[in-house]
Amino acid sequence: FYLKLGLCISRASASVLNLNCSLVLLPMCRSLLTFVRGTHTVSSRETRRLLDKSKTFHVACGVAICIFSVVHVSAHLVNVVNFSVSYSDDFPALNLARFRGEVRHKCLHIRTLYLLSNYEIFWYTHNLFIVFYIILMVHMVGGALKYQTNLEVHPPGCLRANQSSTEQQGKELEQGEDEERRCREEAHFQPHYPQTWLWVSGPLCLYCAERFYRYIRSCDPVTIVTVIRHPCDVIELRMLKKNFKARPGQYIVLNCPGVSSFENHPFTLTTCPTENKKTFGIHLRVVGDWTERFTQLLVPEPRIDLEILPMVQQRRYPKLYVDGPFGSPSEEVFNYSVSVCVAGGIGVTPFACVLHALLDGWTGFRLQRLYFVWVCREIQSFYWFAELLCAVHHKLWQENRPDYFNLKLYVSQADILQGMSEDKYRPLTSRLLVGRPKWKLLFDEIGKTNKHKRVGVFCCGPKGISRTLHRLCNSARSSGTTFEFNKESFS
Repeated sequence: FYLKLGLCISRASASVLNLNCSLVLLPMCRSLLTFVRGTHTVSSRETRRLLDKSKTFHVACGVAICIFSVVHVSAHLVNVVNFSVSYSDDFPALNLARFRGEVRHKCLHIRTLYLLSNYEIFWYTHNLFIVFYIILMVHMVGGALKYQTNLEVHPPGCLRANQSSTEQQGKELEQGEDEERRCREEAHFQPHYPQTWLWVSGPLCLYCAERFYRYIRSCDPVTIVTVIRHPCDVIELRMLKKNFKARPGQYIVLNCPGVSSFENHPFTLTTCPTENKKTFGIHLRVVGDWTERFTQLLVPEPRIDLEILPMVQQRRYPKLYVDGPFGSPSEEVFNYSVSVCVAGGIGVTPFACVLHALLDGWTGFRLQRLYFVWVCREIQSFYWFAELLCAVHHKLWQENRPDYFNLKLYVSQADILQGMSEDKYRPLTSRLLVGRPKWKLLFDEIGKTNKHKRVGVFCCGPKGISRTLHRLCNSARSSGTTFEFNKESFS
């Protein structure tokens, strides 16, 4: 009772921590979110769009945990001081200290170590989050805060032995009244029972069950069929795995023990398995230590004379494990009657799988018109999917659907435009523009062409493009067209 405001703040912040520590795990249940996203009878488009914000929700919960951890620990530091200053001689069981002044020096040091330890575990080593949750659930076992268990026989304000009412109120009372107010026994106190496990046990068990399911699903290594080196340090990887099924727009997580047994990296599928072709593929750009070491295991150093044309390598490949597939916003491309796909550089990978689906004749989707905008710094980057783009173009022209696929290619560096002069790439050359897109004019054109329709806008690229598209989607359109923004992100 002498902890005052510090107790209220510490208990309130603890409740917020319990809530956020239980919610922060749910967005990381990727398989569960993928199942909900794929069950169209259960989840509507609005629900699936909310699922796209799972990473943002996870980060928000993490920030809340950090903020209220500071508040919680700071309030307990105040409580530590109050424990020391307000040492109770009447109720020794309530004291955290054995004598006045002990807690101020001893527990202050302990609480500071507790704060630094948990912050390092949480921020720097996400893989040790189990340690964080164990500490979270057992840190109240010491029983610093206690409550009274015998209020009936020892109500607040009763007179203890060797104490009279004159000592409390400064006036005389009848002896009989003094006896009525006397305590029948000494106050008994019991530590508060830890309740954190009630909040986090359910989500923690759900997350552990999913992790076990994902471990069983990904324990068998995949067979690497083909590795192709493309221009601009891009590697195409074709793989084969038994009973692997995926939808366009989904992504997988790769683990290569030859590089690092503990690192897992997400990559969007650029080719999904079909009934006629069971292989699936990804494109990865060599940026960073992991992709560099992984590429060295896959292919030898490229020769200078094969810088532009793809080079197929046949060799002994490293062991590789695949976890997934997992859902992403790009799956919704087929659920709009009109979709706009905007890619920046290697961000074209989620939309390449969409183009493969069109080429393979996938049916049962609502898509009636697709706008495809691809922005690259170098013209050689278009070679990654040049043949795919041309194949889709020819297929739609043969089916007399030239307006179905609207393609625009932008290259920001105009010094090597002669690099794409082959006759087979002529459909791309006629759609190649120099400079950066004028997004507002482009959206106005799409809005006038698709009046009073709901258009899905999908973006995978630099933050500058994403922010611009998001702002344009939120602005009102005179044509009555509604643009819904969807940004690719990995959870």
